[in-house]
Amino acid sequence: MYIRKPLVIACLAFAPLAWAQESGNLEGEAELGILVTSGNTEETKVNGRLGLKHETVTWRNTGEFSSRYTKADSETTAEEYQAALEADYKFDDNQYWYVRGAWEDDRFSGYDFESSVSTGYGNRVWQSGDRSFLDLSIGGGYRYNKLEELNDDGDDAEDEAIARLAAHFDYALSETALFRQKLSTEIGLEDNNTVSQSETSLQTSIVGSLSMKAAFRVKHVSDAPAGTEETDTETSLSLLYGF
Repeated sequence: MYIRKPLVIACLAFAPLAWAQESGNLEGEAELGILVTSGNTEETKVNGRLGLKHETVTWRNTGEFSSRYTKADSETTAEEYQAALEADYKFDDNQYWYVRGAWEDDRFSGYDFESSVSTGYGNRVWQSGDRSFLDLSIGGGYRYNKLEELNDDGDDAEDEAIARLAAHFDYALSETALFRQKLSTEIGLEDNNTVSQSETSLQTSIVGSLSMKAAFRVKHVSDAPAGTEETDTETSLSLLYGF
């Protein structure tokens, strides 16, 4: 079945973080958004995400697993699964070295799957309190994307070395509201295919650990597979539970 691969990867990736929960340093958040419309158009949208973080004096480990599904008039129009893991070795309170792996399966992207590994240097260049900060990172790695159809060169995959730039900005608007901006760009060093992603979100506490989150996501592929769009956008509204 189509969902087996992401479930296997998520279980394997979750194992070390689940073990870390025994130490009491594991934090996380579960997100779920469901939108159902009826009338002239019957549409169902489901978004789910699980984010985990385990931090010690010298290490910060994060994992994120997400899915997106949309069905309109009995036809599936979106189906996507993503997993990303990152381990940061902290030299001090601000500087760190990261190792990151990511995997994505988007049914309508023209790829059977997309994957990348990268490593590099990061710096928390600004921080105010516990909830406001700016992280910047730069590194290099490798990308392997399996195509659904052969490209113009007769290949069924794209693989090349990449340079990666990323930023993560959190700003506490108040004790109950948080603005978040995530940006990343992976630049191919051989075919110059650039994949850029952005997520802008605003979350507000409702009661206790439960929050409401509104988000806008953009993904741009400079050299997308034939028959697919270069830019994909998504607007979502979901409930967020922190633990």
